[in-house]
Amino acid sequence: MTAPDADALGWLDTQEDAMLALLERLVNIDSGSYDKPGVDAVGARIAEFLAGHGIPVTTVPVEGYGDALKAHVAGSGGGNRPVVLMGHRDTVFPKGEVAHRPFRIADGRAYGPGVADMKAGLVMNAFVLAAFHRAGAPVPLVGLFTSDEEIGSPACRPIIEETARGARAVLNSEPGRPTGNVVTGRKGGVFMVLEVRGKAAHSGGNYADGRSAILELAHKTVAFHAITDLERGTTVNVGLIAGGQSVNTVAPRATCEIDLRYVTPPDRAAAMDRIAAIVAESTVPDTTAHLTIKGEFLPLVQDEASRALFETYARVSARQGTPVAGEFAGGCADSGFTASVGCPTLCAVGPVGGKAHSPEEYLEVATLVPRARAMAETIAALAQA
Repeated sequence: MTAPDADALGWLDTQEDAMLALLERLVNIDSGSYDKPGVDAVGARIAEFLAGHGIPVTTVPVEGYGDALKAHVAGSGGGNRPVVLMGHRDTVFPKGEVAHRPFRIADGRAYGPGVADMKAGLVMNAFVLAAFHRAGAPVPLVGLFTSDEEIGSPACRPIIEETARGARAVLNSEPGRPTGNVVTGRKGGVFMVLEVRGKAAHSGGNYADGRSAILELAHKTVAFHAITDLERGTTVNVGLIAGGQSVNTVAPRATCEIDLRYVTPPDRAAAMDRIAAIVAESTVPDTTAHLTIKGEFLPLVQDEASRALFETYARVSARQGTPVAGEFAGGCADSGFTASVGCPTLCAVGPVGGKAHSPEEYLEVATLVPRARAMAETIAALAQA
């Protein structure tokens, strides 16, 4: 290890209190995906920290969602391809959640909305960038802080893919698994809205004239769920439904939201073909249906280059005395987008946490510095490869 790399690690070893201070500031800002002011406020705190360490930050304007931020640390490798440190600033929680349960630490765990998923990862990325800016980076680094991952990155996906093209590697700081492991594979996901149209009629006076959109949706729901193949890893879930006009009216309209998860691109194609056939067919005569894709994640499929990246990270972690393995996750993430453009990608390298998306979400405080060290040593190893 070079002297600058050792200096970066030595500085990180002293930064746990500062990391927790920044984490508290970020967690105590409501930043649901559709809360642009909140998500941008989180970005402003990160940009302020980075600017305080002399790191330039570029804002990429995003209409309707939080802006994307790019931080740049020059590397001694000159024109070498950068390593991208990636993370999202949005959470799944509504406005006002912070007031009910602000950041706190108890028995070695930190709590609060988005504390693990993934504000701790944002803090870790920012401190690794600062460490290498201070000591000298062995390769160029890009910190990408996005705004809409929890809803499928509808605005930031092109930014993510553009940043990953030609990069040396992407380290996505989603929370480390409760086991301490990282994620080497993830399912893809398609999130859809189905609208069914029928015909209204009085449910007592002229029932036979009506065409129930709710009844048609019920038939379609059963058919959608029948696509599920647990052995193959394909699941379909109708998670939200709505419809009808009144209790005494045959329903003229009904809607549902559908979640499809799959392992490989051919699995997606097969499931979507079956979904399209169900949408096109009617059990209740004279009803129609229209399907809209609201958002989509691509799967994280490990190729040889991503496997080599994981092996490098695993060697570094073992050397630190914290062995890690790779896990497959049913949840989706932006890492699928970076892998899909051919960039070696490793996910869930952030500090360890669990129970994401729930009031019990937690972060293991003691993993903040070790995971930052593992990231920094991995970057140094990539520079030597």
